[in-house]
Amino acid sequence: MKTIAIVGAGAGLGMSIAKKFGQNGFRVALIARNEDKLNQLVIELEQLGIEAASFQADILNKEQIEMAFAAIKEKYGFIDVLEYSPTPSFDTVAPTLDVTEENALYQFQYNVLGALSSIKQVLPDMLDKQSGALLFTTGGASVHPVPMMGNVGIAISGLRNYIFNLNGELADKGVYAGHLSIGIWMQPNSGVQDKIADIWYDMYTKRDRVEEFITEDKV
Repeated sequence: MKTIAIVGAGAGLGMSIAKKFGQNGFRVALIARNEDKLNQLVIELEQLGIEAASFQADILNKEQIEMAFAAIKEKYGFIDVLEYSPTPSFDTVAPTLDVTEENALYQFQYNVLGALSSIKQVLPDMLDKQSGALLFTTGGASVHPVPMMGNVGIAISGLRNYIFNLNGELADKGVYAGHLSIGIWMQPNSGVQDKIADIWYDMYTKRDRVEEFITEDKV
C-alpha cells in the first residue's frame, strides 16, 4: 500500500483529502498539533475502512516535525505523497496596513519554513526511489493579492514560487510537485472540500499541470 502524509490535517479539507486518497488504496498519516482532534479523525477514517494513524507535531517546531516523520517511516516505510495544508488561525492574519516584521515573519515560518522542514523529511527518499509527490494547498492570496490577508499573502506567494521551481527541477526525476490555491470560502459540510480533494487526486494521478486555482465555477 502507498502512504500519504497530511501536514496540518483537520476536519475540513485535510479529512476530505485523507478520505479520497484512502479510498484509492492509501494509508493515511495525519500530522497536526492537537492530538485529541487527530485521534478523532483516525477513528472516523478507520470506520470507513481506511488505515490511518496520527502523529502530533507543531509545524513551527522543526524537531517535532522530524520526530513525526521518523515515526511515520518507522510505522509505514516509504512516504509516497506529502500534502501540506496547515491553516493559520484567523487572529494571526494581518491586513496590508497592519503588516509588521513580527506578523510577517510568523506567517513565513508557518507557511514556508514548515513546508521546507516537511519536504526535507521525504524528498531524499523520493529522489532515491524516483517516485513520489509533493502537494501544497494554499489560499487565493498566493495567486491574487488579497489586502485583508496582507502578511499571509507575502508568505504563500513565496511558497508558490518555490513549488513552481520544484516542479521544474523534479519533473525528470520521477517526483511531482503541485500547488492548489483556494480562491473561495469553504463552508463546513458544504461538500466543497470533497470536490477539491477530487481535483487534488486528479492532479496527482495525471501530473499534467503544476497548479489549479479553485473558483466557484470549479466546485
